[in-house]
Amino acid sequence: MKKIEVVAAILHRDGAYFATQRGYGEFEGMWEFPGGKIESGESREVALKREIREELGIDITIDKFLCTTDYDYPSFHLTMHCYLCSVASGEIELREHMSARWLTKESLDSVEWLPADMDVIKQLKSIKS
Repeated sequence: MKKIEVVAAILHRDGAYFATQRGYGEFEGMWEFPGGKIESGESREVALKREIREELGIDITIDKFLCTTDYDYPSFHLTMHCYLCSVASGEIELREHMSARWLTKESLDSVEWLPADMDVIKQLKSIKS
């Protein structure tokens, strides 16, 4: 089975988390945390900052490692490294996603998440405010 390793930014602000809705591909319309593939020779942190700059047009501060989750999709195995992040500069611009929302812990279940993101949701719900 094909293996894919990605990084994801769990952008947080004022008790809310930034979720994006996929605008393309097999999982179009489902929700995820922004990020992407690690390129050859990149550290996870460098890849995350690059991906967020490409997808959202902002620079981020990586605040803390949150978790690594693994999920077997029908055609590939995904390993996703997730980091709590803050917007350092710039205004969020959706370049690849069809929609986005800031969700509180209480509203995290209001969107249809990609299966791999469900472990991350559980982690976020367990964080003490």
